This record gives sequence, C-alpha cells and structure tokens, in this order.
Amino acid sequence: MASPSTQADYAAFEEKVKRTVYLDNLSPHVTEPVVRSALNQFGNVKSVHFIPNYIEPRSIPQCALVEMEDLMQAEAVVSMTSHHYFMVSGMPRPVRARPAEVNMFDDRPKMPGRTIQCQWLDENNPDFKVAQKVKDLSMLNAAQSAFLLKQQLQEEENLAKYQQDILNANYKKHEVIDNIMVDGTARRLADRYNLRCD
Repeated sequence: MASPSTQADYAAFEEKVKRTVYLDNLSPHVTEPVVRSALNQFGNVKSVHFIPNYIEPRSIPQCALVEMEDLMQAEAVVSMTSHHYFMVSGMPRPVRARPAEVNMFDDRPKMPGRTIQCQWLDENNPDFKVAQKVKDLSMLNAAQSAFLLKQQLQEEENLAKYQQDILNANYKKHEVIDNIMVDGTARRLADRYNLRCD
C-alpha cells in the first residue's frame, strides 16, 4: 500500500495535469517567451515545458506542455484553438491544443500501487518478434520524421524570406511616399495637376 505522502504527491500531480495544455504543431523557432506571450491573453502561464524530440539527434521543440493558473484558463486555450486558427510567431501552421494527459510528463511521480517489471527476451520467445517489429517501425518512423522535419524547416525558411522581402518592399514604398511629402514634390505635382494635397 502506498504511503499518504505518495498519494498526496500523485493527487497534486493530477491537479497539475488538469490545468496543463498540450500544444502541438509549433514551429521549431518558437521559444518559451513566445509561447508565454501568445497564451497570456487567456490567463497566467505558470510554466512552459518543451517536450524533447528523442527521434532527432538535435532537440527541436515542436510540442509543449503549458501549465496555466487554473482549469478554466486551460479550457479556454483548448476551446479557442479548436474553433479558430491560432498562429504563434507568425508561422503558417495553426497551433493545435488539447488537454494534457498523465503520460505526457517525463517527471511524473510514481503512481501509487503500481510496479513495473522489465526483462530480456530470448530469440525463441514469441514476444521477441513483436519487439523486433516495434524496433523496425521505430527506425522507419525516425527516418520519415527526419525527412519531414527537413522539408518543414525549408518551407519555413522560404516563408520567412518571402515575408521579409514583402516587408522590405512595403518599407521602401512608404519611404518613397514620405520623401516626396517632405521634399515638396507631392505639393508641386498637386499644383501642376490642380489636385488637393492635404
């Protein structure tokens, strides 16, 4: 039987899970301050934990656990993202949110009354083939994930360049307009063509 302190710790952890939101489809460029800034409109963000990517050799955050101050704030985040597109950091992909689950936390306390046993499998054991298939599927998944991640990063770099080019072009247009207003060119053209220039 579990001790009262163990049960209390696990109960506190379950309360934390209830007020935590799982954010998915985040850009690899998104940082903790960006997530905090995006979700502070729904309430107070207590903590942000990016879930490490164990498949890739580099740890690129693509999903995160965000603990809100209370359950109502967490539900507001989930509700909003299920009904509206929610962009973080101007990236082209809408962020998805759903309530967090216990198995998403790598620092979760031991469940009271639960024991885990591990053992080596002999090659003649029927479960050995199942384990081998799982291992092969994991390797295939890792290769596919690496390919998709590379494509995703390239698309985001292209989008960022495109957005920067548009921003630069708009800045130049405004600069030209500002210059012709300041140096009197606009007034001279207005006088020449009998137009009002206010």
